[in-house]
Amino acid sequence: MSAAKPSATIRYTAMRVLIFVGCFFVAGVAVHFGVLPSGVGGSNFVWVLLLGLVLSAPLSFVLLRKQRDEMSEQIVSKVDRTKARLEADRAREDSVAR
Repeated sequence: MSAAKPSATIRYTAMRVLIFVGCFFVAGVAVHFGVLPSGVGGSNFVWVLLLGLVLSAPLSFVLLRKQRDEMSEQIVSKVDRTKARLEADRAREDSVAR
C-alpha cells in the first residue's frame, strides 16, 4: 500500500458525492426553468433526484477512473495482506499442534 494515498476510498466517495450534488443542482435548475419536464403531481423532488443519479453515474464512471483504480489497488493490497496474515497464522497453528 502506498503511504501517500491512505484514503483512496474516502477521496473517491467524496468526489462521487460532489459530482452527484452538481448533477442534482443542474437537473433542479433545468426542471425549474422548463428545460427538462417536471415530475408528475408532487413527485418533482424524486424526479430531480433520479435525474441527478442518472446524469452523475456515467460522469463518475468517466471522470473518476484514476481514483477508482487507486481505490481498487488499495483494497486488493489490503485483502492480500490479510490473506497472507491468515495463512501465516494457520501455518503457525499447524506447527504448534504437531
